[in-house]
Amino acid sequence: MAAARSVMRAVRVLEFGGPEVLKLQSDVLIPVPKENQVLIKVHACGVNPVETYIRSGTYARKPALPYTPGSDVAGVVEGVGEHVTAFKKGDRVFTLETVSGGYAEYAVAAANRVFPLPDKLDFRQGAAIGVPYFTAYRALFQKGCAKAGEIVLVHGASGGVGLAACQIARACGLKVLGTAGTEEGMNVILRNGAHQAFNHRDPNYTERIKECTGPRGIDIIIEMLSNVNLDADLQRPRHKHCVCCIQEERHECATAVLDGIEAGWLKPVVGLEYPLEKVAKAHEDIICSSGARGKMVLLL
Repeated sequence: MAAARSVMRAVRVLEFGGPEVLKLQSDVLIPVPKENQVLIKVHACGVNPVETYIRSGTYARKPALPYTPGSDVAGVVEGVGEHVTAFKKGDRVFTLETVSGGYAEYAVAAANRVFPLPDKLDFRQGAAIGVPYFTAYRALFQKGCAKAGEIVLVHGASGGVGLAACQIARACGLKVLGTAGTEEGMNVILRNGAHQAFNHRDPNYTERIKECTGPRGIDIIIEMLSNVNLDADLQRPRHKHCVCCIQEERHECATAVLDGIEAGWLKPVVGLEYPLEKVAKAHEDIICSSGARGKMVLLL
């Protein structure tokens, strides 16, 4: 049991700033699960762009310092708090968010934010489910009211959320168009649900999209970078006039995600992988890389 080992390695943020403020410490106390909480031995943790904004101090919500970043982890249950009956020690699980932070060897999460991880998915894939798939589902169906037969454009589709949106939309009967910034990214999109892919670095890519959709236009746009593309999105002819901007995590679609895992169409794509010691590099790369190719993860 974790109690025999009182301390763990964990990334701590003592002050807001650049990636250099991410400090790996080896003497952080292992959290103890309270009522309705689960303690997880972390095997992998997803890295999300929003975590870089929070770390820099520019995000609307600022955690109290010091803190450990990280929301979506995958691992094995190490212990449970009072009143937790859905999980037991040894269960493979993934989370939507954590209480104590996921960039650590152990993390505590509320039991209603923890879900079973099927054997068909490894821990790296488990860490790529939470934020991407719950965010994508909310954008498509709870905000965009997407329906089978409609056309959806996923801007920046080669990242974690974008690929999740492509897979979900394809499985639900939509025609899926995706954009990426590299040839490799476009190929990843096509392998994960997109009917057609476009390079958004091509100055004529919007014209190519119009040729593809015809006079009907696009019903829904899933937009990862509204600060870059929103003006053009609002000029694009569409039937439903719906642009869903991805800016923060949304966690209201557990049933659909779990059904997708069971059905086999939900297949998380893992991109770059980093050991916990390289967390600062991961934060640099997720913002500055030339093109995403799946969900970035930390491995423990």
